[in-house]
Amino acid sequence: MRWLVTGAGGMLGRDMVGELRRRGEDVIPLDRAALDITSPGSIDRAFAEHRPDLVVNCAAYTAVDAAETDERQALAVNGDGPRLLAQTCAAYGTRLVHVSTDYVFSGDARTAYPEDHPTAPRTAYGRTKLAGERAVLTEHPGASAVVRAAWLYGAHGRNFVRTMLDLEARRNTVDVVDDQRGQPTWSVDVAARIADFSPLVGVGAHGVFHATNAGQATWYELAREVFWLAGADPHRVRPTSSTALSRPAPRPAYSVLAHDRWQEIGLPPARDWRAALHEALPHIRKATSCETP
Repeated sequence: MRWLVTGAGGMLGRDMVGELRRRGEDVIPLDRAALDITSPGSIDRAFAEHRPDLVVNCAAYTAVDAAETDERQALAVNGDGPRLLAQTCAAYGTRLVHVSTDYVFSGDARTAYPEDHPTAPRTAYGRTKLAGERAVLTEHPGASAVVRAAWLYGAHGRNFVRTMLDLEARRNTVDVVDDQRGQPTWSVDVAARIADFSPLVGVGAHGVFHATNAGQATWYELAREVFWLAGADPHRVRPTSSTALSRPAPRPAYSVLAHDRWQEIGLPPARDWRAALHEALPHIRKATSCETP
């Protein structure tokens, strides 16, 4: 089977390509320069040249705050792009897996969001990602799936864990919000889960799935775990509130996602976020040190 990964230059995209290559799969990695998902011509050329059997769409506009004043561009990438991909996949008979986010929910729940919970995004970013979900499932029903991830970190690109490692080396103390709760999730685990279930899309698996690590934590608790695993004093991390950090886009107070649908297709539950972080941190520190001049 030939896989095409869009957004292959991003954090999840790079891990997706790496996971598929480790499995010996035939994978075509296309970054934004090679494939602009907002351009019908760019999509047509990529499909005509590569003839993929399955597309994993990791391309996205992820600047949550900037989207509040740039919603048109965010919608072009997060909503219109997935629609164009889904239409082309339908025309070619290609299966599609589209990556989405917890921001499609309101963030005010008290128990884990099941896959079929009503959506109610509170930000421009969330609205545009929801538009993409709906487009994929409408334009290519039966041979597509939406995979929601949240609180992603990894070895590539900017993310919370890398930021905490950097701040640990430069500051005596770090203030981190303690009133937002979610599931810290290693991008490598998301890539592995997508690789596991994507061959089932269209032949037993379709619709929405949640791909986060199990358990839950606040950003403050995650930061303390990072410090501890890095050999630093976790008491250097101090709790603060969301109101103390003014941002254009409100962050969900609760982003814990349920994973019930994996059982339906015979896949085991995701591992706990602490176990994933313990394995991930050496890889992240190595990647960070290699990037340091």
